[in-house]
Amino acid sequence: MLEGLPSGVPVQRDAIDNELRRRQGGYGRGGRMKIEQDHAELLSGVRWGKTLGSPIAVFIENRDHKNWLEGMSPEALHSGSVAAVTRPRPGHADLAGALKYAHDDVRNVLERSSARETAARVAIGAIAKQFLARFGVTIGSYVTQIGTAKMPPVDSSCLDRTLFEAADASPVRCPDEKVSQKMIKQIDRAIQQGDTVGGVFEVVALNLPIGLGSHVQWDAKLDARLAYAVMSIQAIKGVEIGLGFGVSERFGSEVMDEIFFDKKRAAKAKNRMNCSPYYRETNRAGGIEGGMTNGMPVIVRGAMKPIPTLRKALRSVDLSTKKPFEAAYERSDTCAVPAAAVVGEAMVALVLSDAMLEKFGGDSLAETMRNYDSYLKQINS
Repeated sequence: MLEGLPSGVPVQRDAIDNELRRRQGGYGRGGRMKIEQDHAELLSGVRWGKTLGSPIAVFIENRDHKNWLEGMSPEALHSGSVAAVTRPRPGHADLAGALKYAHDDVRNVLERSSARETAARVAIGAIAKQFLARFGVTIGSYVTQIGTAKMPPVDSSCLDRTLFEAADASPVRCPDEKVSQKMIKQIDRAIQQGDTVGGVFEVVALNLPIGLGSHVQWDAKLDARLAYAVMSIQAIKGVEIGLGFGVSERFGSEVMDEIFFDKKRAAKAKNRMNCSPYYRETNRAGGIEGGMTNGMPVIVRGAMKPIPTLRKALRSVDLSTKKPFEAAYERSDTCAVPAAAVVGEAMVALVLSDAMLEKFGGDSLAETMRNYDSYLKQINS
């Protein structure tokens, strides 16, 4: 369910399915992706290709659920005699969730905590992306590290759509072809060892206006909200904005982004492309200062741990018998960092859409765009 979008936003169903396909891709993905062929069905909130202003309901069929049901007898399903799962897997929500909610069957926890849930995030994030596109905002991502294979930092002046396109053309979503091959070798090594591997991705938002977010309240700060959103993705254990932890090892003069002014820049703005007369030659802050956008590209980085379901058995304890066992392997990914980057795009799009609507309001897209244009005129004058 997606609520809050104004009426009149064009929604392309194919664009939603394309985002779902991107989420399912990436070298190192497991057998589940061969089963699911995600397709989003719009049940409400969109008519004749445009939003109505009412809640948007999106349905995605879970094909693997049908396969699971077909493997059970009708008697077992209706009698409740399906064997309980009592063996929690290390690295998952299994143990904490079962104890917290007093469940005897870990399946009550593992199904809801599964990253399968991110298909819904990507679907509604795709709609948020289409809303932002009306204001010239582009959101993309790329993988910067898998295991020890790491690409050099991207020059903030080179951030554009061609970088995102190069990432999508890579099996690991890395725009650096040589580093992509190194990443593939890292994944192959993990497969051979019965192990998994994590990595880092960056999400970038281009052409945002100055002033989204706020400095006046801690929970209104845009960087805090973005960090919350990206950290909520399964297996993400760290989030950085701009230089992130890199600021801790530099002098202040090497961290701040100096401010310049050029009146002619604003005159170059076309089709709502943000060209503020205030600009920076560096972007170490990642596009956010004091909890607000500063007109530079917003850069959010997420660090993903290796998937905890391994062929290499890990030790655990049975909840029922309290006896030790070695965790059984279930169908899983060796590496899901490329997919996590696409989920990261969706979460950033949702947060930025909220921020845009908080700032500019409007019950219809036309009203929101009028308010946006008026604001740009104000700050660029």
